[in-house]
Amino acid sequence: MGKQAKPRALADSEAKSVLRNLRISPQKLNLVATMIRGMDANKAIAALTFSRRRVAGDVKKALQSAIANAENNHSLDVDRLYVKEAHVGKALVMKRFKARARGRGARILKPFSHLTIIVGERGEQ
Repeated sequence: MGKQAKPRALADSEAKSVLRNLRISPQKLNLVATMIRGMDANKAIAALTFSRRRVAGDVKKALQSAIANAENNHSLDVDRLYVKEAHVGKALVMKRFKARARGRGARILKPFSHLTIIVGERGEQ
């Protein structure tokens, strides 16, 4: 007698992974997300493995989670997966204070971000 189940937001050939409250600015995270957007899943993992950016390891972990969701929860073919969407959102911002000269203070902003990765299955080629 409860509520009706919410219909699935994604298509049947898609799987999603969300990484929340990642301690990096959205601008820096978006540089890595842009790098993998539209790539095949295996190539994207290889690119993130050899990327020199600090956040690349966390993005790689989220991508692997999306691939595992596609394989285990939705029975998609791992070899035909690609990064359909990778978007970044703003999360909370920690505000800190740093003492400066002559009794003044400077605000330091420490931003957090959210990362959403959606992998899709390519059609027959």
